[in-house]
Amino acid sequence: MELGSRWDRFRRSEAASGYMLVSPTALYAILLLAAPLGTIILYSFLTDGYLEIVRTFTLANYHEAWTNELYRTVMLRSLGVSMAVTLVTVVLAFPVAYFVSFHVDPSRKSLWLFLITIPFWTSYLIRVFLWKVILGFNGVVNSGLMGLGIIDEPLTFILYNVNAVVITLAHAYAPFAILPIFVALEKIDRSLLEAGQDLGESRFMTFLRVTLPLAMPGVIASVLIVFIPTIGDYVTPQLVGGPEGRMVANLIQLQYLKLDNYPLGSAIAVSAMGIVTVVSLLFLFLNRRYLKGPKS
Repeated sequence: MELGSRWDRFRRSEAASGYMLVSPTALYAILLLAAPLGTIILYSFLTDGYLEIVRTFTLANYHEAWTNELYRTVMLRSLGVSMAVTLVTVVLAFPVAYFVSFHVDPSRKSLWLFLITIPFWTSYLIRVFLWKVILGFNGVVNSGLMGLGIIDEPLTFILYNVNAVVITLAHAYAPFAILPIFVALEKIDRSLLEAGQDLGESRFMTFLRVTLPLAMPGVIASVLIVFIPTIGDYVTPQLVGGPEGRMVANLIQLQYLKLDNYPLGSAIAVSAMGIVTVVSLLFLFLNRRYLKGPKS
């Protein structure tokens, strides 16, 4: 009886209403996110057989993923490429966001944001193909430089290698980096900047001591938004990376679709997710230390 009355009170409470509101989203997340992820983790501990998966628990897949020189090299390359893309994208995005926030008339900021989002109007695949044309042997870059007499023969280091992957991904994820930084800069109270300069600080020191720390939430969001998906990007390395630009997603695709080795492919995928998690948490920890500043 008491249990029934408690259930009736809970059913009429605000908590129950909240659970009812989020339950469709939670169910959707479980079915389309948690279930596939759990399946991949389960597969990574199974044994590969001939055209079948043997349900025998093993750690051999992880041992192979971390000791095989090819797999280890590709994972380290993916980490390096993702870090390089994140660094280039955020460093170039910050001045753009700063200019729009502090130097563009408020009535025109919407127009600038509209222009920044224009690349989203076209398919991601089309944008990658366009960069392939731009960086190609007879592409826009080589033709322009040769036409100006700067080079005598086409450059070969800008396509089908890591450089092409970094350039293409940096362009593709630039809007994702600009918008969070812009939002963080817009929230800064301009009177704080005026106070810093009134106290004798230069514009540069005011930027370092006031603007940059207050904009760090946007920078953190930009770093994570760019870093996490780029390490697992498949299309860009496939189209413009060449043999030297292959990344971990291409390796996983090879194991799944070409070699039919689901357990090893799953182990590589879980390993890549683990690397992303560790690096992201490390970045958040270092950023928290930076925001707290040195202890007195």
